[in-house]
Amino acid sequence: MSQSPFPIPDPNLYTEEEIAQLVHTFYAKARNDPSLGPIFEAHVIDWDAHFVQMINFWSAQLRGTSRFRGAPMPKHIALPELTAELFERWLYLFRQTTEELGDPNLQQHANAIASFIASRLWQGYQMSNYPDKQPVALHIA
Repeated sequence: MSQSPFPIPDPNLYTEEEIAQLVHTFYAKARNDPSLGPIFEAHVIDWDAHFVQMINFWSAQLRGTSRFRGAPMPKHIALPELTAELFERWLYLFRQTTEELGDPNLQQHANAIASFIASRLWQGYQMSNYPDKQPVALHIA
């Protein structure tokens, strides 16, 4: 059995309010970003539902709740013309958000998960959309 790339979720470390703040603060940045904003605005039809889904996702990852229902990979694979730079920008804004929130445990835990997710989604995107090309790794600092 392989070791998880990030800490075990712990409901005692983070509150639902902290997770909601993380999600809302991050998406405010992403929606205002010149490169990411247009993609989100073109593909997220119902922001309230998206926030609920993302809060449930991050609650599952950080607190171990089981409310998240979804399959992120197919939704991301279907997006047109994604690039490594877009995933790297997403990760940069996410890390900026976790730093600003001021909780070192949340920052470390959420950033580890976000790095893993960005890499997996980018790898899956490339394998699905460019099956004849060698996948290119993200530059994750």
